[in-house]
Amino acid sequence: MDDKGAEDAAILLMSLGEEEASEIFKHLGPKEVQKLGETIARLKVVPRHRVDEVLDKFEAVAETQSMLVQDTDEYVRSVLRKALGDDKANLLLDRILQGSDVSSIESLKWMDPSSVAELLRNEHPQIVAAILAHLDFDQASAVLRTFAERARNEVLIRIATLDGIQPMALKDLNEVMGQILAGGERMKKSSLGGVKSAAEIINMLGSSVEASVLDYIREADADLAQKIMDNMFTFDDLEKVDDKGIQAVLKEVQSESLVLALKGASVELREKVFRNMSSRAAETLKEDLESRGPVRLSEVEGEQKEILKIVRRLVDEGTIVLAGGGDDQFL
Repeated sequence: MDDKGAEDAAILLMSLGEEEASEIFKHLGPKEVQKLGETIARLKVVPRHRVDEVLDKFEAVAETQSMLVQDTDEYVRSVLRKALGDDKANLLLDRILQGSDVSSIESLKWMDPSSVAELLRNEHPQIVAAILAHLDFDQASAVLRTFAERARNEVLIRIATLDGIQPMALKDLNEVMGQILAGGERMKKSSLGGVKSAAEIINMLGSSVEASVLDYIREADADLAQKIMDNMFTFDDLEKVDDKGIQAVLKEVQSESLVLALKGASVELREKVFRNMSSRAAETLKEDLESRGPVRLSEVEGEQKEILKIVRRLVDEGTIVLAGGGDDQFL
């Protein structure tokens, strides 16, 4: 959900009233709730013309909807395979269609990382890896940042070498942690974990932790470390994206976020960004970069991660393609 979409949704919810809005919130995920909550809190006064614009847009969309299909599982299979192709769709389908069988793990997504970490801290690294493979990459990385270095590295090695999640692993987890996961008997092997998942999580950990993790994995298994590095995509790797892709990314990034992110970027990447902006916008950006004083590394890395999330979404949507390392893989 981009900022414009979040604002439209927030205005619509505010127009509906508290009772109706609360019913809608029950059907949203934790990130959507947080995003909409923050947007509503930020909207102090909404001009009448914006309210009318949002309501008209909603009415137009609603009028185009007809009776929904009954076999929703088959519908989502068909739509995703047509849109993404069999291989990519199957990776998503395992996670989407198993949702009712792992309802308890979905509740972890509503918890803050420190609470999840406390819940998992004394569990076997293999069990922790199986749990974190179900979480979003940024939440998984935030959980791992609270772990001691050795425990964090052990878990990441296991995530990287996961060959799917077997039903017995979920049964073991049920025995150890009670009712955290549901439906273990019905669970099929799921395409979670693996080198790409480990690479995505490490991408979110920050440069200092990233180096430590990779050094540890390299000592244990040099080939595995190389495979992970081949699948990692850093902010400076945006230099490898073609001009059309850079332009697509820039359309979705706020100027303040871009200034902070570029404070830690290579000269080459900065020049590429400037080339893909209008001359006036490029000059303004250069001036902002020069006038901005020292910035904390954590702020820079935080903005870079947010931009990388946009990049990954655009990749998933097919708007841009990122050439990976190794055997011409794609992120």
